[in-house]
Amino acid sequence: QLQLVESGGGLVQPGGSLRLSCAASGFAFYYYTIGWFRQAPGKEREGVSCISISGDSTDYADSVKGRFTISRDNAKSTVYLQMNNLKPEDAAVYYCAADQGIDCSGRVPRPAEYEYWGQGTQVTVSS
Repeated sequence: QLQLVESGGGLVQPGGSLRLSCAASGFAFYYYTIGWFRQAPGKEREGVSCISISGDSTDYADSVKGRFTISRDNAKSTVYLQMNNLKPEDAAVYYCAADQGIDCSGRVPRPAEYEYWGQGTQVTVSS
């Protein structure tokens, strides 16, 4: 059974950092593009970042470029999202998602393209 489990969320002050993890199981992780998404209360789910199956290709939403870094460790079936210089507007539930055959270059991931989702992890940015 394909499963994605996010972790690493929490409460952080503005300017602080968090590293989210997305641990996969039950499928051939190295054949799947992974995306990170977030959803704040009252807002639509939006794409944050994605990473190709090899890790060679990544992309980011403009709002997080230069602050967030996505990476993957296929040996551990895990994708990471390092978030630095967090802002109050970054507060949301963060989700990872997986699917095959998605081009992760030159555009922000779109939720409708991903079939498999984790349950989310809450990120709160507040002083």
